Amino acid sequence: MKIKEIHRSDLKKLKTYSLKDRKSKVGLKDFARPWTPGNTFDSFLEALPNLLAAKDFRTVVLKILMARKTGKTLHWSMGAHVIKVGLNPILIRLMEKGFISALSLNGAGIIHDTELAMVGRTSEDVDRELGRGTFGMSRETAHFLNRSIKKGAEKGLGLGEAVGRALLGSKFPFLSHSLLAMARQMEIPVTVHVAIGTDIIHLHPSMDAGATGQTSHKDFQTFCSVVRSLENGVFLNIGSAVILPEVFLKAVTLVRNLGYPLARFTTVNMDFIRQYRPSTNVVQRPTREGGQGYSLVGHHELMVPLLAAALLEGKIF
Repeated sequence: MKIKEIHRSDLKKLKTYSLKDRKSKVGLKDFARPWTPGNTFDSFLEALPNLLAAKDFRTVVLKILMARKTGKTLHWSMGAHVIKVGLNPILIRLMEKGFISALSLNGAGIIHDTELAMVGRTSEDVDRELGRGTFGMSRETAHFLNRSIKKGAEKGLGLGEAVGRALLGSKFPFLSHSLLAMARQMEIPVTVHVAIGTDIIHLHPSMDAGATGQTSHKDFQTFCSVVRSLENGVFLNIGSAVILPEVFLKAVTLVRNLGYPLARFTTVNMDFIRQYRPSTNVVQRPTREGGQGYSLVGHHELMVPLLAAALLEGKIF
């Protein structure tokens, strides 16, 4: 096959239009404004460009503020890394101010939260301890949590409530920094979703697999109850790459299968990289019936304080 070449003379036949008539996606009205020293945080938010992630961030803030104002559900789910990077005080303030209706954690979340309440420190050096065969061998952590879970099962409690009650009944010196203790005190439901074998407390002889499964399944039912109330609300997944996005997807289908309305709601995924399951199971699939999903990429220790500050300022753009 002989290819006919395009020559310079052919370019004279190009059909063009005026730049003034072309529709453009970016204009000066969307640009950022330089920061003026001494301005307010509201001014900082208003000065962000009205483009891409900055535009999505402002939209997410608006969605959460509107949901709070109208009494809709604000369901926060989080991986344990959010606790490990020092965000408990900020999350507790958001609970106090009505920005968290329910909180969901993976199994590691209760470990770091409990250790903070016990001794004000958490997150062992895995590289150092693994070589010695001592990773995860903290006696106090396993004894307290496994005992609390077993007692919770005996009382028919969910795992999150069982640990929250146990923390409040303890004399640990740093309880005011515990998400589970403060949520229990404020009567905010906390659910914990465990994958057997993923958490250090599963290594210890005090672990009761039946009690762990029973209490975590109870929490799945509570999780579904929260999702049932999510119409016109907001679901946030922060830092959970697998467990909580999967739990959320199953809860969505269960709620819809039972005939409850669940279409118009907002989902937000926040993490420092894009992951398949959060993008698919949180942002995309659940919102196809009429909702909206957003993905905000950035380090938790920066993004969560930024979001919290915007919410606490309470400015609706």
